[in-house]
Amino acid sequence: MYKQTKQSELIRFARVEAGSTVIDVYPGDGDWTRLFSDIVGPEGRVYSFVPAEVAHFKNDPVGGMRMLAKEPGRENVEAVSADLVAMPEVTQPADVLWLHLFYHDLHTALMQAKGATAAEFNRAVYERLKSGGSYIIVDHAAAVGTGTSDAQSLHRIEPATVREEVEAAGFVLDAESTMLANKDDPHSIKVFDPSIKGETDRFVYRFVKP
Repeated sequence: MYKQTKQSELIRFARVEAGSTVIDVYPGDGDWTRLFSDIVGPEGRVYSFVPAEVAHFKNDPVGGMRMLAKEPGRENVEAVSADLVAMPEVTQPADVLWLHLFYHDLHTALMQAKGATAAEFNRAVYERLKSGGSYIIVDHAAAVGTGTSDAQSLHRIEPATVREEVEAAGFVLDAESTMLANKDDPHSIKVFDPSIKGETDRFVYRFVKP
């Protein structure tokens, strides 16, 4: 999805390093899980966490991550699945929790089907991170003033709303980056539209648990 320079920059921003414990939430094809696995090494741990809310998808996301964990050299990867807010029950205290292009989904009917809300998930993240741990959020930006109203329809969310919600759980904004910004994104079209797919205006936040 990203050129190697951007990929490396994101990993540095997330502060993933040798020996880290990382939770990769809704890992998709597992690309980030593999990268984190290589970086944290044998002394580290990567939890590839598939929310139970999406475990029924036809592409079998849980099975896919279990297969990934069996790849040579992936002994530090563990595929886990549970309801979103039960994430702390199937993982260990972590240095980094990685949420890539997913936060907006916390405001969709699918993710809230089992009663999970963004506020409850953020509290679960706070519970699971170690003191000083990083909560990394990368997502598609919505227009200023839209809040969460475009989360379901356009798969976008207003950055200021994310910050407000995460800080309400006790986190402190430690850094933000414009490395994935795109001023030419009109913010009014779905992120899968061919005219903008892969090039959406994206915000990058690092929150820290005090």
